Amino acid sequence: FVAAMVAILSTAIGFVIGLVAGFLRGVDSVVMRIMDGLMSIPSLLLAIALMALTGASVRNVILAIVVAETPRVARLIRGVVLSLRDQLYVDAAIASGTRTHMIILRHIVPNAVAPLIVQGTYIFAAAMTIEAALSFIGAGTPSSTPSWGNIMSEGKALFQLHPQFVLIPALFLSLTILSVNIVGDALRDAIDPRLARSV
Repeated sequence: FVAAMVAILSTAIGFVIGLVAGFLRGVDSVVMRIMDGLMSIPSLLLAIALMALTGASVRNVILAIVVAETPRVARLIRGVVLSLRDQLYVDAAIASGTRTHMIILRHIVPNAVAPLIVQGTYIFAAAMTIEAALSFIGAGTPSSTPSWGNIMSEGKALFQLHPQFVLIPALFLSLTILSVNIVGDALRDAIDPRLARSV
């Protein structure tokens, strides 16, 4: 649930920020400097700092990881928008007097959705990792909420006698993250077959 909500919110917010920054030159430098500042802090450390300020709850975990992951989406979409703005069909639309919002809806958004979906799968996997780490150190979801991080945190006291209490949830977490990344790679190859042929 945490990973899904983080992926949805991060991609949605990052998409809007990247779209605005890429298409409106006036706000680009200011917005992207803020995004660069957030990206300069490792996601886990930023999430820990935000959790220390807000307290442990599922909602706060989601918000903390969204703040940490949104800048990456914004930078990706900004790059896509900047490359699309130089295309001839966009120049033709501008020359023909098409309004800015129609250019964005007809030409920019459809071409930016594919990389956004792929990035969303990677954010999904990253969010699971960060949530598990936060829960493991006691800064994530409350201990009453079942999560792999909480299970590993409770099992570490018995690790010498029963290592499976830590190893089994860690194994399932790793397999889930690997599965999500494989899905992301498959989506990338399906969306752009040229990447699959070049590998």
